[in-house]
Amino acid sequence: MAGMMYNTRVVQVVILAILLSILCPGCVLAPADTKSEQRRLNQYSQSFEPPLDQRPLPPLPERATWQDVLRQAFLVNGELESAYFEWKAALARIDQAASWPNSDLAVSYSYMFSSEHIKSWNRNTFGFQPDPAMNLQLPIKSAQAGKVALQDARTAGFRFLGMKFDLQQRVLLAYYDLALMEEQIRIQQQNVSLLSGIAESAGARVQAGAPQQDLLKAQIEHRMAENELQNMEAQRRSAQAMLNGLLSRSPEVTLTLPPELPAARPVPADDAKLIAMGVAENPELAALAAQVVGRQDALELARLRYIPDINPMFSFTGSISQALGAMVMLPTNVPAIKGAIAESQAMLRSSQAVSRQTGSDRAASFVTALLFLRNAERQTGLFQSTITPLAEQAMNASRVSYMAGTVGYSDLIDSQRTLLNVRLMTAQARIEREKRLAELEALAGTDIETLAQPQRNSAVAPMANPK
Repeated sequence: MAGMMYNTRVVQVVILAILLSILCPGCVLAPADTKSEQRRLNQYSQSFEPPLDQRPLPPLPERATWQDVLRQAFLVNGELESAYFEWKAALARIDQAASWPNSDLAVSYSYMFSSEHIKSWNRNTFGFQPDPAMNLQLPIKSAQAGKVALQDARTAGFRFLGMKFDLQQRVLLAYYDLALMEEQIRIQQQNVSLLSGIAESAGARVQAGAPQQDLLKAQIEHRMAENELQNMEAQRRSAQAMLNGLLSRSPEVTLTLPPELPAARPVPADDAKLIAMGVAENPELAALAAQVVGRQDALELARLRYIPDINPMFSFTGSISQALGAMVMLPTNVPAIKGAIAESQAMLRSSQAVSRQTGSDRAASFVTALLFLRNAERQTGLFQSTITPLAEQAMNASRVSYMAGTVGYSDLIDSQRTLLNVRLMTAQARIEREKRLAELEALAGTDIETLAQPQRNSAVAPMANPK
């Protein structure tokens, strides 16, 4: 009967230990801003959590605009997806760093063999204490470690946004290169057609007694123009392959763009306001700022190592005795603690210096890109309003004079080349303006359409709606 009671009590103690380990698994002393960071991450979960083969990818239309291409790139780009999961992993490390108690519960048992007449129950000793291999740190240390982990997660989040705008810039630049190449091909096709007509006209004039050399020059110009057109076609295929690579498509897949250059996107006219808001929203600067805060928290965590840790323990031997005690872990390795503090201070100063210099560099880059954008706008306006109409008038006059025989072939070709160059320079200025705009967006970390709304950073818009 006594043995049965003994076994029952042992079972009860074991069950109690199991219940303690289940009901007291620990808590997370996470910073208060952890939930807001989780909400930021959740805004992109629908775009990246499903595997690529299970995502609803809208097909590109027959004539893809830059919005269509950009949306596709956001949904399939592997670098951007990797940055998202690095952010998610950094956020998951907050629970690991801020969990308390940080040590597992160690349950010990011993049975005393003695010739004395002692009840079976009183021969059993049960002990409860933190894992001897790991000190139970104070809650304040776990909470501080959670702050460090939160800033690491924020840094990863801003790096994700920086990757998003870096990808956006690369895709837009590739798209604009392809659009410019197609515009150049359209202009060259018109040039080839015109030179073909001139060659036919020169042939008729030779038959009427005009010099033979005019026909030869016209045929040479025509053939050279056809050769240049073929060169442009090869360059167009190369540009298309580069853009397909950013969209995770086969390089040989045909990508058709609208039959005209993209329309100019509106930009607010207040340059001072653009510069102030643009630099303030830069994801790289935000990541560095979060890194600085994280290293300040790391410095405080290193200083907390001076505070001793306390490992409590509890044991009882049957109904004879109960013991409650604690083991104090004194920080005797003072040189290591000082070294950790010095390292944290140095890393903090390093982050502050990088953040300061990067801010200056990004501000200079933003101003430079804005100046180039405004200059491209000026050139486009000049070409469209003044130079192109004059070149067209000169070309028409030369053509009429050539047909009348009052000017030579060289004058006609010079007028044609002038008009061709003006049209090409106009297209280049328009594309240069859009490229600089994409650079401004990458530097600002926000879409240009929302720069007039500082209360909302468009960088946090879902990936499926890039603009």
